Amino acid sequence: MVVGAFPMAKLLYLGIRQVSKPLANRIKEAARRSEFFKTYICLPPAQLYHWAEMRTKMRLMGFSMQAVKPLNENAAAELGAELLGEATIFMVACGCLVLEYWRHQAQQRRKETDRHAAWSTMRDEVDHLALALEALQDRVQAAPLQSAVDELRAQMREVRAQLCARDPPPAPEAPPKE
Repeated sequence: MVVGAFPMAKLLYLGIRQVSKPLANRIKEAARRSEFFKTYICLPPAQLYHWAEMRTKMRLMGFSMQAVKPLNENAAAELGAELLGEATIFMVACGCLVLEYWRHQAQQRRKETDRHAAWSTMRDEVDHLALALEALQDRVQAAPLQSAVDELRAQMREVRAQLCARDPPPAPEAPPKE
């Protein structure tokens, strides 16, 4: 099993999401117990949610409704606490998504920076090799070509052959007379 294939950040995010569920339950309990929390934080969203839900249902069924009867305080507090708990879980999940997105973007930026650095290094190396090739070409052009050397050798052979042809062969010595 490959450990590097499973990012630890994802495991951490999963743990945070699992912890958010008990946190949401504690918020719900606090909302049920605290009068201030219930009155100012739970009831208004619950009544708004109930109003929007009832209007939507009645319109879908084809009824026209003038006013929606509000929920009683206990039902609204329960609904508000549920909405608050779900909103908490949703916010934690959104936070995890945002953190994962930022982490992914940072990783992409690092990869892009590495790619640019590698590209720059290759470009510098190619420039260095081009200069070395140019220097070698200059040395090759400055050095006599092999064919020119062969041509000079052939000309020297011809000159030697001509010089040898002009000189008469030495006369053989006459045998001594007796």
